[in-house]
Amino acid sequence: MCATERKGSQMMFTMRRLLIGVIGVVLVALASSAVHAQEPATSLPKHEDMSVLLDTIRSNRRALTEVNLQLTPEQAAQFWPLYDRYQQEINAVGDRMLALIQDYIANYRTLSDEKALQLSRDYLAAETDRLAVRSKYFDEFAKILPGRTVARFFQIENKIDAVLRYDLAATIPVVEERAAPAK
Repeated sequence: MCATERKGSQMMFTMRRLLIGVIGVVLVALASSAVHAQEPATSLPKHEDMSVLLDTIRSNRRALTEVNLQLTPEQAAQFWPLYDRYQQEINAVGDRMLALIQDYIANYRTLSDEKALQLSRDYLAAETDRLAVRSKYFDEFAKILPGRTVARFFQIENKIDAVLRYDLAATIPVVEERAAPAK
């Protein structure tokens, strides 16, 4: 194994460890919230717990990014202020998404067709906004980092998001069809 392959293997190991840590934090927060509140598994952590959870995820995201990009000091001086602005905008979209999820979970048993459509529209709008933020910052990152580093950064972002979305998918119940009216 050459030095480059060994370095890549070590970075993937570190990334996996940090992702497992993020998953662990999410699972513990979700599990402890459900146990303490004696609510169904579809409940999300209370607001105070959620803000601690979000802070933890966001700081772990930064740490994962830092470990896996290994920027030069010059690159880092330009990257991190831009990254902070990017995260601010992405987090605002994420906060909207979280509010939608909480609204859905609070109402999914009694969800009207109108409410279901509105939540779906709001979800699609948030996803569109997330893509717009990523597209906007893609060009900004490309001005200060080599193309492969930019690609790596967005791969890291996508992997973290995939893990978080997977965990949410296991928590969020699917809308049930209503029984057909009796004739």
